[in-house]
Amino acid sequence: MILILGGLALGVVVGYYIPFTYPMDYSLYMSVGILATMDSIFGAAKSGFEGKYDNLIFLTGFIGNAALAIILTYIGDRLGLPLYYVAILVFGSRLFDNLSIIRRQIVTNIRNKKRGK
Repeated sequence: MILILGGLALGVVVGYYIPFTYPMDYSLYMSVGILATMDSIFGAAKSGFEGKYDNLIFLTGFIGNAALAIILTYIGDRLGLPLYYVAILVFGSRLFDNLSIIRRQIVTNIRNKKRGK
């Protein structure tokens, strides 16, 4: 858990001090890609709490989710259809599901420590 929080803090600091910009045309692709990668990260954290984490599953899911979301957004952009809504809906709902499971695990662990189990 400390490693996860340390990596998150390092990412925030690096992101703050290293200016990185991209053209506004890519903002939709970036937002959907970030949402997909966040879904993979929260899924990995959930798997870690459940004791089922597998690095290969995480890496392939991380790359696959981001690629699928960006490809869906690109196809929708070319067709003039807002297909990125599909990615937002699916990844957003999975993100909140994973977050709720992580929260329950943390609360359960804290309760068990207080009870002495």
